[in-house]
Amino acid sequence: MNLVKCIVGGLGLGLFSASSYACSSCGCTLSTDWLTYGGVPGSFFIDIRADYYNQNELRSGRSRVDRSSITFPTDREIQQETVNHNYNLFLAYSPSVNWGLTAQIPYFDRYHTTVIEGDEDISTSHTKSIGDVRVIASYRGLSADRSAGLQVGVKLPTGGYHNKFIAGPETGEPLDRGLQPGTGTTDLVLGVYKFGAINEQWDYFGEAVVQQPLDSREEFRPGTGLNVSLGARYLGFERMVPQIQLNVRNERRESGAQADIENSGATFVYLSPGLQLRLAPAIAAYAYIQVPVYQRVNGLQIEPRYFAAVGVRFTL
Repeated sequence: MNLVKCIVGGLGLGLFSASSYACSSCGCTLSTDWLTYGGVPGSFFIDIRADYYNQNELRSGRSRVDRSSITFPTDREIQQETVNHNYNLFLAYSPSVNWGLTAQIPYFDRYHTTVIEGDEDISTSHTKSIGDVRVIASYRGLSADRSAGLQVGVKLPTGGYHNKFIAGPETGEPLDRGLQPGTGTTDLVLGVYKFGAINEQWDYFGEAVVQQPLDSREEFRPGTGLNVSLGARYLGFERMVPQIQLNVRNERRESGAQADIENSGATFVYLSPGLQLRLAPAIAAYAYIQVPVYQRVNGLQIEPRYFAAVGVRFTL
């Protein structure tokens, strides 16, 4: 059972999803695992994860909006759908018993359709590119058993933010900054975590992460984001580790002349069941479904009915 814990334990706060906290680029908020918090000195991990979610439910406040009641043209944008196939490469290294380093390299494949204010027909975009890279340092020495720690890092402006519509009335016009693969800003990431055993067969974790933009770029500044997650998992099986998470996300509004201030910012609560499976002594696979149990958005925003994530993790 100790081997299972070490293999499928996790990258802890290795998951900071989406290139921005804007309305249309929000993404999966779950933590794929959490035992790299107590990593072995010299250990190195590679985690490859694929996310899928289709933002096709138009919402306002806490309610769903019926598009059939809308007649075009209108005096505001009515987003139709954003289909996300996103991929993340996580690299984690523990140089010492008290310190760890994690890098996240995201790749976004995002197909988006919308009807801009004043238009009657749909405009389309399809972006495929690397997003904003994150580099996070972890300190595990807050408690004697190294079950509590801090994280500090940065989100770098490596993703593009000049993509344009490729079809429809808005062809050639700039895409909403909240839909771009990158924000153009450098953000500070701060986190705190705690994990431990409930009994011989159950353990738990909790984490809170704040992402704070430090600057703006071309009249756009993403909103501050806060993610809080609580999770428990069952360790009574030889190769399988089922688990459940509760994920809370709060996003502040964007700001700047290029921001969609009215239609950005939200609060979400998700329930996320998942399963991890040890395939070999140094390889584990995992799968999660994340479903919203509470949503409150500002203005009009499109949200998914569920998120799906699958991945594989290698220990070197």
